[in-house]
Amino acid sequence: QVQLVESGGGLVQAGGSLRLSCAASGRTFSSYAMGWFRQAPGKEREFVAAISWSGGNTAYADSVKGRCTISRDNAKNTVYLQMNSLKPEDTAVYYCAARNSKLLFRSNYDTWGQGTQVTVSL
Repeated sequence: QVQLVESGGGLVQAGGSLRLSCAASGRTFSSYAMGWFRQAPGKEREFVAAISWSGGNTAYADSVKGRCTISRDNAKNTVYLQMNSLKPEDTAVYYCAARNSKLLFRSNYDTWGQGTQVTVSL
């Protein structure tokens, strides 16, 4: 099983960009589907983006499509979320998640990081 540590969150003005990183421990990272989720205050956690084990397949929530790009570097055991044209409604804690499968998933992940805060100001 992998362990996940997110980084890269912070405070940014609307229209700005951030790149989140998720570093995974373990030698089997390339066997895992990876996802990004977020949870805003008072709201349920929601799917943001996902990527298959090889990086060949990706999926995005409609709310971030065209503004976010998920990618992974299996040699570095890291998955990224590049976020552009950020909006105040993107403010949330962002979580990285893993599932031991080579397919692509929007839900049912079983390993989670601790989260990183993203705050977008006007």
